[in-house]
Amino acid sequence: MIATLMFYLLGAVALGATVMAIIQRNPVYSVIYLVKSIFSLALIFYLLGAPMIAALQIIVYAGAIMVLFLFVIMMLEVTPTNAATRTAPGWFHWGPVLLLALTLVALTLMLIGLDPVSSEGVPRWHASPRDFGYTLFKEYALAVKIISFQLSFAAVGAFHVGMTERRRARQEDAS
Repeated sequence: MIATLMFYLLGAVALGATVMAIIQRNPVYSVIYLVKSIFSLALIFYLLGAPMIAALQIIVYAGAIMVLFLFVIMMLEVTPTNAATRTAPGWFHWGPVLLLALTLVALTLMLIGLDPVSSEGVPRWHASPRDFGYTLFKEYALAVKIISFQLSFAAVGAFHVGMTERRRARQEDAS
């Protein structure tokens, strides 16, 4: 019963964080909401008995990919359209962030107390980290390399676009 309630609460947090990531005007806030959404999805995977996928969700998506997103956002110097007229964020802006953060912390503590994986043990059909790593880097090595090249190309492209915009701004200021 508690696991079912936690599943629906985590689903609501993931949905709410994703909606907030979409409607935010500031791209950095959008990334923060997206991290909250990814973290709640990782907790759902853990609740469903897939701790390896939950760990990969946090390490790869919430860690590496979001850092790349923030890097690109900061490199492109993307600012909200009304940044000059906006005042300091008040409770209206921090309310959803605090609500989602407190909900995630509470559900994480409940999940640690419940710990569905240790009570049942890891089923035989789950892959061990060693089997997962072997499969990922031996059988699907080409796909991993292609994805790493795509991420590298995206970073170089963002750097090029960012440099072009800065050069244009400098030329307009000079003339």
